[in-house]
Amino acid sequence: MGDSDRHESPPSPVVDAERAAVGAARAAARPQLKTGSRNPNMNGPLYMQTSGSNVVLARRLKRKEDGAWKHLARWFVENQIGLSFNLLALLFLAHGFIPKARIHTHKFFHLAYHNEETGRYGIGPDDAYFVAFCIVLFTGLRAGTMEHILAPFARLRGVTKRKMLTRFSEQAWLLVYYSVFWTLGMVSSARAPCADAYIYSTSPYFLDMRELWTDWPNREMDGLMKGYVLAQWSFWLQQIMVINIEERRKDHWQMFSHHIITMALISSCYSYHHTRAGNYVLVIMDVVDLFLPVAKCLKYTGYNKLCDIAFGVFMVSWFVARHVFYVAVCWSVYAHTPSIMPSGCFRGSNANLIGPEDPPPGLSYLVEPFIDPTGRVCYNATVKWAFLTPLLLLQAIAVIWFNMIVRVAIKVIRGDGAADTRSDDDGDEEDEFIYEGAQPLEEEVGVEALDLKNWERRTGVRRQGSSSGVSLPGHSDRKELLGRIGCEKQVD
Repeated sequence: MGDSDRHESPPSPVVDAERAAVGAARAAARPQLKTGSRNPNMNGPLYMQTSGSNVVLARRLKRKEDGAWKHLARWFVENQIGLSFNLLALLFLAHGFIPKARIHTHKFFHLAYHNEETGRYGIGPDDAYFVAFCIVLFTGLRAGTMEHILAPFARLRGVTKRKMLTRFSEQAWLLVYYSVFWTLGMVSSARAPCADAYIYSTSPYFLDMRELWTDWPNREMDGLMKGYVLAQWSFWLQQIMVINIEERRKDHWQMFSHHIITMALISSCYSYHHTRAGNYVLVIMDVVDLFLPVAKCLKYTGYNKLCDIAFGVFMVSWFVARHVFYVAVCWSVYAHTPSIMPSGCFRGSNANLIGPEDPPPGLSYLVEPFIDPTGRVCYNATVKWAFLTPLLLLQAIAVIWFNMIVRVAIKVIRGDGAADTRSDDDGDEEDEFIYEGAQPLEEEVGVEALDLKNWERRTGVRRQGSSSGVSLPGHSDRKELLGRIGCEKQVD
């Protein structure tokens, strides 16, 4: 703004008061923000915040379409550690100090339907208690690990931007999760009649697709297999919740579809007693997710060469696991199950199994295994395609993603470096009424050089009073004003 503009309209006492208020607010805000400290005025977890000594406060405006769900989701994200801890603490306190409640509370952290005669476990509606317990546990573990371990570690490695801190923490958590559950899946298998578990590579169905179907319909499994499948089921249910309450990425609907199909397949394998196939598919899918988080974490911490190497390993593992072994499973469902699995329906427990019988008219028998654990469970061409269709849909999503991965590989060959094009970028940014850290522009214009009245006259936007006594212009040109006083938020 030039000198002629300042002489054209002398500042009024209101403008002087506004300048003084803005200056006081900026002066008071700067000393409170130090490198490595948490800003008390910021909302949300540590891994979603920015640190730095040269920071000012900027108010972002909430869009009108933000409804009750948006506010509830934001509250949950900001309080998920305390909420999870309190729920689990209440559960354990009730179990420990209220004897009459133990008949219900023990279901949350004990596997249900144990058969004393065989030492194995059946399935049933009480499994929902254990699933709910795991969802709350995973929610608290994820948020707590990201907040207190992974984000501080990323800061030590030089990651300071909010988006990069969030990405690093998310990917590092996935690395922790898959390291545990891929290893558990490799040693989780059902061996009848003994309840012992053994290494997957020595199981009957290791690299033998036909053995995936030979024990059907075995309606019991060992405890390790049951806990493994239920925990994986809980994880994917929790992932569906996470992607809908946190910031949306540009591949939100692809991820949402993937999670829904995966959750449906796990529940179907469990209810239809195809835990062998479920274990095998989870193992070959999870091994890929060990390498992608490593590559991304190396990228965010600046180890670009190591990132490119890890991304190459990830790409090879993806192709082998998800386009060779996985397709082999789909082929086995199509080609092997008709000749190996008995056609028809069975009902009753393992000790009193009746069948095979002809399926009843209609399609209601397809959902009966989800409702009655000892009721009718069937195999025929309809059931085969009911399993094969979602498996092929997952493969279609994997093909789309692999196309993006190939594009990244081409960038690496050209020397541009690896960057996952699927979900690193956010979707549409959401504006909200919060105060948060913002890096000032390199060239600031002093408050004394700002003529708010002249700016209002030129833009035709009337100023709106605020509770602090500082008048701000209307929403449409807020960036121009914030840019002039040096507090426009920079995109991380």
